[in-house]
Amino acid sequence: MLNEEQIIAGCRKNDRKVQKMLYDIYASTLLGLAMRYVYDKAEAEDILQEAFLKIFINIKQYSGSGSFEGWMKRIVINTAIGNYRKNLKHYHHQDISEIKEAEMLDIPLTDIEYTNEELFLVLRELPAGYRMVFNLFAIEGFRHKEIAEMLEIDITTSKSQFSRARKLIQKKLYELSKEKVII
Repeated sequence: MLNEEQIIAGCRKNDRKVQKMLYDIYASTLLGLAMRYVYDKAEAEDILQEAFLKIFINIKQYSGSGSFEGWMKRIVINTAIGNYRKNLKHYHHQDISEIKEAEMLDIPLTDIEYTNEELFLVLRELPAGYRMVFNLFAIEGFRHKEIAEMLEIDITTSKSQFSRARKLIQKKLYELSKEKVII
């Protein structure tokens, strides 16, 4: 088994076996990351494939400073953002009443514990714009100004989409907690 430096060197030489090794090591982690940004696995797999192409093409630009995995994750996130922008016209099919209802609710969350799968499913149910902003802000740690620049939206739009996403998540977790109590 090659170490990370050897894998990077092999990929820089376009060694197909080493590229496959890199793919095998990181594909599941990066697929999980891509799935946080899209509705279905097939779309996440497309993002993953596109991201790996970018990784292999641009690996010569990796300076060696910082985490290599972090560098690859950034490529996946940027690819997901590009995918979001490309498909933006398809993402605006949501019920406005659902958004207004979620904004008005002040839902108390109980001490019920949720599984990773349950939380993942709640995030996947968010409208695309909300999910994108929520992931970038709450999970990846970007500031609203950075998110606004990445998504080519206004800072206030980023903030309001995050707020609405948070309220929808609270609502969905509350509904899930009621189901857990019943079961």
